[in-house]
Amino acid sequence: MFATLSDRLADTFKNLRGKGRLSEADIDATAREIRIALLEADVALPVVKEFVAAVKDRARTDEVSAALNPAQQIIKIVHEELVTILGGETRRLRYAKTGPTVIMLAGLQGAGKTTLAAKLALWLKEQDKSPVLVACDLQRPNAVQQLQVNGERVGVPVFAPEVGNGTGDPVAVAKAAMEEAKRKLYDVVIVDTAGRLGVDAELMQQASDIRDAVRPDETLFVVDAMIGQDAVVTAQAFLDGVGYDGVVLTKLDGDARGGAALSIRQVTGRPVMFASSGEKLTDFDVFHPDRMASRILDMGDMLTLIEQAEKTFDSEQAMAAASKLSGQGGEFTLDDFLQQMQQVRKLGSMSKILGMLPGMGQMREQLENFDEREIDRIQAVIQSMTPAERANPKIIDGSRRARIAKGSGRTVNDVNTLVDRFFEARKMMMSMMKGGGMPGMPGMPGMGAPGGGKRKPQPKKGKGRRVSGNPAKAAQEAKAEKEKAAASAGNPFGVPGEDIDYEKAAADLNLPKDFSKFLK
Repeated sequence: MFATLSDRLADTFKNLRGKGRLSEADIDATAREIRIALLEADVALPVVKEFVAAVKDRARTDEVSAALNPAQQIIKIVHEELVTILGGETRRLRYAKTGPTVIMLAGLQGAGKTTLAAKLALWLKEQDKSPVLVACDLQRPNAVQQLQVNGERVGVPVFAPEVGNGTGDPVAVAKAAMEEAKRKLYDVVIVDTAGRLGVDAELMQQASDIRDAVRPDETLFVVDAMIGQDAVVTAQAFLDGVGYDGVVLTKLDGDARGGAALSIRQVTGRPVMFASSGEKLTDFDVFHPDRMASRILDMGDMLTLIEQAEKTFDSEQAMAAASKLSGQGGEFTLDDFLQQMQQVRKLGSMSKILGMLPGMGQMREQLENFDEREIDRIQAVIQSMTPAERANPKIIDGSRRARIAKGSGRTVNDVNTLVDRFFEARKMMMSMMKGGGMPGMPGMPGMGAPGGGKRKPQPKKGKGRRVSGNPAKAAQEAKAEKEKAAASAGNPFGVPGEDIDYEKAAADLNLPKDFSKFLK
């Protein structure tokens, strides 16, 4: 969504690199480029003015002029100001102290309220809550049926006494739902309300009546992040007409410019609490301003990636694979490789996963053109192998490769490529697990030498001990060396085991009288 903004900001910061000091002209030019980038991203004009003014003021202070790298300091300032306009800190749900927590969803038709209600219910279920969905959207055709289907998909009950399609009283349904929730001891009640194609008095009145009937602990305004500047106007209208506590952004995976996300918080004063970034019911999470700012500046979002991996990955399988790669649990096979690939697949699309890594904005075109079916093709090739071949790919000769290619519907060249890349990847991962760093590179500091072992002592350069060319003399010298080594065998300092006159040694060193006894 923020592709255009990210690219423009990246180009702006690139022009600052290599400059030891920033002049007033540099600061003005940078501020002008940032202003253009934000306006092109559909950020509201008042927000743009306030943001650029804050960046310029901080850029003229000592924190930039005294910095060793002014360009990096400007990036840091922009990041901090982005975090500020996005809300500053993560806003969590407030739960009721007694009785069920009531969450009411409001917004225009098409913003994705009904789907988001199911996503929120699934997320709450993962937080060990017992939610119930309430169908109060009785205007839109099949809205009740859609909520029932989604509720069934996420395993959450749906309270829907009315069929909807333009009939029924949503306020009465809301009141009955509260009684049902108390009777069946549900933790959270999620009320899905009706929307309109535009803001009107009837919509506002109905939403206000439902709000008065259920007295929600949290009222969330659901807004389509793709509608640009209109998002701010609609958000302000709902704030004035109904009131809400937080904002939920939907369709963040779209190709819009994303200005709504940067404007709503600053204009309305209400925080963005959740974000929906896909069509799957699991594509929903808490909105973190600092992480979103990092994504905009192409710094990645490793924390979200780690959190998703922790929820998705089988820890026992991961530990077993790590043990094999470190050489302690057998050999890492194609079966293990397939298991790990299937675990990664559960995280979602590969382009989305890779997009969370820092610096991947420079490879956006490659990510957009990434063929997700390639993983299916690799899986087909591996599953066309026998158990023995997956356990020991070295036995896969020419005839076996032809049979595997035929069984998977791929070419022999595809099989060759997969096997070769597997060996290369396994070698690289084993080297990294043992602390050797990347192949062909020195080990990381504090991680030992390549191969995980101690460094072999290097022979000292320079001239060694001269050996006589006379055989008899050479043999005599070797015998003397041997006797000397034997004499000093028990002494850690290599001093020959001869009698030492400590009194004389003390006198030679001009030590105090009787000090010699401390030398023995």
